[in-house]
Formats: sequence, structure tokens, C-alpha cells
Amino acid sequence: MMQKFQRFGGAMFVPVLLFPFAGILVGLTILFKNGDIMGSLADPDGAWYKFWTVIEEGGWTVFNQIPLLFVAGIPIGLAKKAHARAVLAALVTYLTFNYFVNAILTIWGENFGVDFSEEVGGVSGLTEIAGIKTLDTNIIGAIVISSIVVLIHNHYFDKKLPDFLGIFQGTSFVVIVCFFAILPLALLTSWGWPIIQNGIASLQGFLASSDVLGVWLYTFLERILIPTGLHHFIYGPFIYGPAVVDGGIAKYWMEHLSEYATSAHSLKEMFPEGGFALHGMSKIFGIPGIALAIYVTAKPEKKKIVSGMLIAATLTSVVAGITEPIEFTFLFVAPLLFAVHAFLAASMAAVMYAFGAVGNMGGGLLEIASSNWIPLFKYHTSTYITQWIIGLAFTVIYFFMFRYLIVKLNVATPGREADDQKEVKLYTKADYKAKKQEENKNSANKENAYFVQASEFLEALGGSSNIADVTNCATRLRVTVVDESKIAPDSRFRSAGAHGIVKNGKAIQVIVGLSVPQVREQFENLLSDSSKKQYKEN
Repeated sequence: MMQKFQRFGGAMFVPVLLFPFAGILVGLTILFKNGDIMGSLADPDGAWYKFWTVIEEGGWTVFNQIPLLFVAGIPIGLAKKAHARAVLAALVTYLTFNYFVNAILTIWGENFGVDFSEEVGGVSGLTEIAGIKTLDTNIIGAIVISSIVVLIHNHYFDKKLPDFLGIFQGTSFVVIVCFFAILPLALLTSWGWPIIQNGIASLQGFLASSDVLGVWLYTFLERILIPTGLHHFIYGPFIYGPAVVDGGIAKYWMEHLSEYATSAHSLKEMFPEGGFALHGMSKIFGIPGIALAIYVTAKPEKKKIVSGMLIAATLTSVVAGITEPIEFTFLFVAPLLFAVHAFLAASMAAVMYAFGAVGNMGGGLLEIASSNWIPLFKYHTSTYITQWIIGLAFTVIYFFMFRYLIVKLNVATPGREADDQKEVKLYTKADYKAKKQEENKNSANKENAYFVQASEFLEALGGSSNIADVTNCATRLRVTVVDESKIAPDSRFRSAGAHGIVKNGKAIQVIVGLSVPQVREQFENLLSDSSKKQYKEN
């Protein structure tokens, strides 16, 4: 069951990867259209303003079409075959589902307590999907429908029909089965979702009133569940779904950014729900403290090598918001340190919230600055100065806490490992590429670093016959194996360039980094070649 949850969490991350760029783009356009910052350039009748309005509209694409992105993203991550055709089937089925709901509520809306004549948006509980007026099920409806399609696709895509029905095979047959499968679901949704919407409205009030404790608990769970891959289920409904605000914090914040940028009212008073999106603060202020502690406690003769690795990993965390390279460095050698990290991250977010800091701050420095600090600094200077003081104070706390624990527990972080304990060392890309190119210089295919890395991982996982399933999230190759006893030691994966490996029964996560999509593609090609070879031999 855990491996299924992990795979599902990885699939949810596919569309999420599109949000950082969109957030930066919209944030910058709002900044460039702000009269308080740009002066006369921001004249609504001027060419400058009109140009950035066009750019802004394009930037809103991702935020305005969130459900469709998840409908397309789930099959990419979960379909076991013909991913592109699975996406097409999911899109058609999702549109069909919303047409069903539209028809049901048009005819029987009053029976279900829905005034379908209301305008979409607001508190009506209605929205518009690809021109279809329907219930606003947001990403939840998209994920449920797309997941059902994937299940049916995986089971029926290859089903052989009689020759005279051959035109209905493949994607057509999947869509046909889905058509009848989602009709009762549309009816159930029309009846049950309005009840859930009322419940969500109550939940919003409860979470908003939970104040500092709620922010602390949310942030702690978001961090502590990272090793399991289940943290997506914590922040997803808050940031991209309707858990505390209609449409999710990310979308809501960008929609009201212009209002916040021209008001001197407290940000916390205007948008208290924004406290549930401060988890990016640990990426900017916490990770540098951890990296400095690792560097200071490294052996003198290894500090130069360790510094090169830590600088790159820290910049990745601070600027881009990708924390795995640092977090997984100490997670596998001392899980207690990761628990301390989660505790401190939650405490930092809670303290910042208590002092009035809110916003959409789940990413890295560039994204947060462009959509929070820069456009809002004029009217919220004291809030952001206070937030930075708190953040830097926690950097110091992180440093001394991690330095103390690393020394006290004698943790084998990079630079402290024994001379014969090579598996803790994190190889640089240059080291890895040089080594592999030398080993495989006679093979043109294997000059591809992704191919080589995928080959190493496949061999370390017990070979093609031991692979039952494979997918990925932003940085991890997620594999389900047949026999976990065939998996090589962790050092084998690290020597192939992995940052680490997470084992949970048959569910295995290889921490690859941002190149994981390319590695997965080569991995699946190897599996396909092996399958073809076995078929010919039989």
C-alpha cells in the first residue's frame, strides 16, 4: 500500500513543476505594472503597461487551468504503457464527467441543494472547465477522474477485440469503458460534493482560527514526510486545492497581489491563510545553517572538497527551492537530524506567522522575492524586515544545533566519514561522468550519462526481472521491485551518482536529482529492450 501512495505522490508532482516559472512570471508582471514602483512607466494607457498585461495573461495559464494540468499529469506519472494515449483518454473523460455534472445540475440542481443559475466563482461552489459550467471540484475531482482513467487504461488498453470491432480497440475502448464508469460518479458528485463544500467552508474557518499551532503542525508534517514521498498530500490541498481558500493559496495570492501591494493593512489580517505557505523559509534560512554546520565539522583535509558540494547544494535549495541534495545527505546517516530539521522548520514558520508574515512562500528565493518581498515591500517593510531577522536568527540556531548534534552523535556527514567508509561521500557530476566515460568509452550508447546512470541503477536494483513498476517525482526515481533482497547496498547507488536511497519494503526511491526524468526515460528503455530480448528468446 505504501508503494502505491508513493507512486501516486510522485505523479502529483508532474504538474506542480510548472508552477515556479508561472509564479515568477506573474509576480514580475505585477511588479512591472505597479505604479508605486515603476512610476509613469506603469500608465495603463502606455505601451509598457500593455506589453506586461499581455505577458501576465500568458503567465496565468497554469493557475487558471490547474485541474486540466492534473488531469494530464497523473497519467504521465501513473500509466504503465502508452502514456500519451492515457493523457488523451483522461482529458476526454474529464470533460465528459463535467458535461454529465452540468446536465444533472441543470435538470435537478434544486434537488441537490445547488442553485445552478448562480454565476461561477465566489461562494457559489461553481466553476467553468473548458467552457463547461460545473461544480468546482478543483484538483480533487481532476485527480480522482484521471486516476480512474489510468486504472482502466492500464487494464484495458491492450485488450484484443473481435476483428469487426477492431476500430474500438486501444484508447477508444478505454474511453468507452470510462464513459459508463464515470456516469454514476457524476451523479454521486452532484449530490455529495455540495455537502463536502460546506464542510470545507467550515474547515477553512477552523484552520484559519487555529493560528500559530496550525501553521506549526502543517509545516512540521510537510517536512517530516519528505522521506516517505507523502508530503505532497500535506501541502497539495493547501497550496493548489481548496483546503483553506478557494482555488488554493498559490492562485489566491497571485489574484490579490495587486491589492496587497497597494494597502498598508497588515498582511496577516488581509490573508491569514497565507501562514500555511511559509514552508519555503526553511529552504532559504535553514539549509544554509545546516550546510555551514556540515562544513565546520568536516575533517580539515576534506573541507575543500566538501565546500564545493555544499555550495552547489545550498544554492539549489535557496534559489530554486530543491532541498533533497542537502536533506538526504544527513537523512540516511542520522534520521534524528532530519526530525530536528522538521521541528526547526515548523518553529520558524510559526514564529514568522506570529509576527505577521504570510504569503505564498513555498519555493526558493527567486520565486518568493518576485511574488512577495519585491512587489509588497513598500507598504509592508517592517513585516519583511522582521521576517528576515527571524529567518537569520534561525540560521544561527540551525547551525549551532546541527553542529552540536553532529559532533555529539559523531554523525558521518560528508567530510567526517571514515577513510574506508566511501559510501557516505557524494560524488560530483564531473567525477561520475569521467569515471563512466572511461569505463564505457568503446560504447557510443553509453557515452550518454543518463543511460549509464540508469544502467547502474537497474543493475543495483536486481536487474530487469526484479522491476515491477517505475515512475518518478521531481528528484526521485520510484521503483517497485519483486524481491527486495536482490537490491545492492546503498554504496552501489551512491557510486553511480545517487544522493541516497529510501527503502520501504518493495517500494524503493533512488534520489537522483533534477535529471530524474531523463534517467527514468533511459531506465524504461532498458526495461523495454530487456523485455523484447526475452520475448525473442522464448
